Amino acid sequence: MKLTTRIQGILFVSGDQGVSIKELSESLSVSEKDIRTALNDLTISLRDDEDSPVELIMTNNRYRLATKPTIHDDVEVFAQNSVHQPLSRAAVETLAIIAYRQPITRVGIDEIRGVSSSNMIQRLISRHLVRELGRVEAPGRPFLYGVTNYFLDYFGLNSLNELPPIESIALNVELSSEKIFKDKQWIINVDEEENEEIYD
Repeated sequence: MKLTTRIQGILFVSGDQGVSIKELSESLSVSEKDIRTALNDLTISLRDDEDSPVELIMTNNRYRLATKPTIHDDVEVFAQNSVHQPLSRAAVETLAIIAYRQPITRVGIDEIRGVSSSNMIQRLISRHLVRELGRVEAPGRPFLYGVTNYFLDYFGLNSLNELPPIESIALNVELSSEKIFKDKQWIINVDEEENEEIYD
């Protein structure tokens, strides 16, 4: 396998952090001189390849892959899509309740939060974090909700058993994302500005 191909693999997983020549040399057991030559070849190859969406850039002596300026408009549109935007606090709270209490109906969620959650549930469904699990055999046959496999993948969980333990969620108690996910930095990025409730 070409050295440039091996380097690309490491650049891909290093993400925005990038990687230094020394790190590449140690990881691949190749001299720094050969790494420099390969990086130069890779830079030229990606730059001249019109079908390649990425280029190799160097910042503070660390190399990383970045999208080419020619496709910045496409990337910006994608990044601004609502699916990739941070969740509001209300959505995070709703997601936490569903994750810890599933299967649960909308009424059950509303009783815990103290407000209507219809809008929040639909947002979470559109983000592929929540799904309908079925219906309750009761008047009105309300939907039961639970989290998706994407929810597990997103948070690096193998199963719901790996969710961090929290105090029992009682009905009619004031909840906040801080209380639900206290000290759980991994759980999600919350958009401080988007915290508006929609009442049905």
